[in-house]
Amino acid sequence: MVLVLLLMTWCCGDSQPERFETAKAFCVALLPKRRRPGQTVQGFQMALAKLPMSVLRSFAVGVRQILASRLATRWFDEGFIGFGCDGSRVECPRTAELEQRLGEAGKKGSAPTIWVTALVHLRLGLPWAWRLGKGTASERSHLLQLLSVLPAAALLVADAGYFGFHVAQHLVEKKICFLLRMSSNVTLYTSESVVLENYQEGLVYYFPGKKQKKHKEDKPLRLRLIRIRGKKKKQDVWLLTNVVEPGRLSAVTAAKFYRWRWENEGQFRAFKRTLAKVKMVSRSVRLVHREAEGALLALQLMLAQGVLAMRPVARGDHEPVCSPRKVLLAIRQEMYGLLGRSPAKYYERLQQAQRERRERTSAKAIRPWPRRKPHKPPKPPRLLKLTAKQKALISRLEGQAA
Repeated sequence: MVLVLLLMTWCCGDSQPERFETAKAFCVALLPKRRRPGQTVQGFQMALAKLPMSVLRSFAVGVRQILASRLATRWFDEGFIGFGCDGSRVECPRTAELEQRLGEAGKKGSAPTIWVTALVHLRLGLPWAWRLGKGTASERSHLLQLLSVLPAAALLVADAGYFGFHVAQHLVEKKICFLLRMSSNVTLYTSESVVLENYQEGLVYYFPGKKQKKHKEDKPLRLRLIRIRGKKKKQDVWLLTNVVEPGRLSAVTAAKFYRWRWENEGQFRAFKRTLAKVKMVSRSVRLVHREAEGALLALQLMLAQGVLAMRPVARGDHEPVCSPRKVLLAIRQEMYGLLGRSPAKYYERLQQAQRERRERTSAKAIRPWPRRKPHKPPKPPRLLKLTAKQKALISRLEGQAA
């Protein structure tokens, strides 16, 4: 059943019945002595709706374990395992059940949606783990739920949507290194007054906000703020990290990891455009969640094949990165028998499924997409000088820690 679900995500077809017939035929040809996957797409959907979500999540856990062992030599960079976190909404059909259960996440009268938050290995561009929720779900809450799947040497990289004292506090408590982009929503404190125009990097203190729920254990966080200068002043990136030693995480390395964060956006593009999941096709809540979980698992397995097929290069050379579209074409050609069912030829085609490398001369987003607001870069965080009361509190806490 899981194999058919994956094949339906990979194969061509304008409708679910057409995709099911293709997936069923390939499954029967691949496993002739195994149980048949059913006769009709309606029967398959009824069986899929009864399948517990824990089965699909167990598959994802097993895939993560295999990837961690198979890619161990390519897992680290500068002593860290860089992971990016981001989220996106996916539309669903306007059925009565979905509109009632999922509700509206945007304007009044908008289609029901689900929210997908995903962790991506930044160096390899490989999905690692994900969480699903309603269109109104909090991506910060999803991130906190995903912390348990991060390895010990992980460096979490996220954009300005993951601000908040309690998010940083949870990451510090879990001993997870992070690199979070700051915006004008955040207020940080320095021991001395600083001129924002001349600021490069330094130690800052992060206090819980006045409107946040405060607890007795909420203590100010001692962190490091790094400024990555862009071509224009408004393009500067302000990054907050709990790696306070510059020798362990330099500004150059931090800029490289944050530049790789674009792989998160690339994964959602591959999910929505390459796998044609701009809109789910299932018409019930149970099937929507299973369709989304299966599609994300299919994306992970598809890109894992491409990543494993890439040949290692000499140090200093550009590491080849697989192209989601080319890997999908290789899988489809194997499914339709165009390669003569030869594993060697299939592997060779995967090795050739590399992303093109060219110097970009234009913006990454140049089309005025409908319903999308123009992107405005986040403004710098507010930097204030510590008050005497705050300095006394920090001195007392540091004395207790000593």
